[in-house]
Amino acid sequence: MEEVPERMARITSSLSMDDLADCDLIIEAVFEDMGVKKEIFTKLDSVCKQGAILATNTSALDINEIASVTKRPEDVIGLHFFSPANVMKLLEIVRAAKTSDTVIATSMDLAKKIGKVAALVGVCPGFVGNRILYARGLPAQQLVKQGAMPWDVDAAFNAFGFRMGPFQMSDLAGLDIGWKPGAKTANPLRDMICERTDRRGQKSGAGYYDYDEQRNGSPSEEVAAIVKEFAEQSGLPQRTVTQEEIIEECVFPMINEGARILEEGMAQRASDIDVVWLNGYGWPADKGGPMYLCDHVGADRVLKVVERVSEAVPSIIVSDLLRKKAADGSKFTS
Repeated sequence: MEEVPERMARITSSLSMDDLADCDLIIEAVFEDMGVKKEIFTKLDSVCKQGAILATNTSALDINEIASVTKRPEDVIGLHFFSPANVMKLLEIVRAAKTSDTVIATSMDLAKKIGKVAALVGVCPGFVGNRILYARGLPAQQLVKQGAMPWDVDAAFNAFGFRMGPFQMSDLAGLDIGWKPGAKTANPLRDMICERTDRRGQKSGAGYYDYDEQRNGSPSEEVAAIVKEFAEQSGLPQRTVTQEEIIEECVFPMINEGARILEEGMAQRASDIDVVWLNGYGWPADKGGPMYLCDHVGADRVLKVVERVSEAVPSIIVSDLLRKKAADGSKFTS
């Protein structure tokens, strides 16, 4: 406790960007709005000294577009800290098209100095971590359309080794993140819940689950009724799914998306993808990461499931690299 005053004394606050003029590294962490971020980087470009690293903490936005408003795109990079940043080890270091090697090397060194696990990735929607997370959410929604309850899906993920499943994670983050009243988004069930109720997740005491004062969740009868209506509106045949089927149909598309990321060069190696998911998303350590899991269960088995799921979810594009691995028996981690 005696260190608290000393450490707090190292923190200086200011309401003026001009006070950043002599800083070596500036990390922008405002909300995910491209217009606001470009306005900030335009100002930083005019204020900060030459050679300063201008970093953005964006989790999904195009860093090339952010860098384009500066006269020094070679100094712009993504430093995506995972929340809560004081706990999570992962730091996605996102190299933009014109980011210099010096800035990348300095950022990697910074990660080591502050005790983070760094993964170098490229610019694409969601980068590596959130792009694969999105690939998990699509089949999870499909299962709900076919009669599974959110807590059924989460229970399968919990049994697999995740501390939180997709719907538990949504409740923790807040159901209103990404939701706009009256708008249609890629998450129609969430939209229905938010439109009809005040359920916004743990923070409001109710989301997909009902929560007590200690934030312990339990299945909600209100949500169950909405889910059943949602499933009926989909017009899809209803089915009963096992936990193994839930994991295969949600996790194997994640592997497929990881393969697409490797095809595009957005990650340098399969192990980088595993590092992201082990250190940023609570992937169970005994399962080794999505790409390691593929090598364990076999690419041919993964491909068969992904091809079947992609018929129901057209936005899942089957990876040519995954097809190749299935055909020749080679492994991602070799």
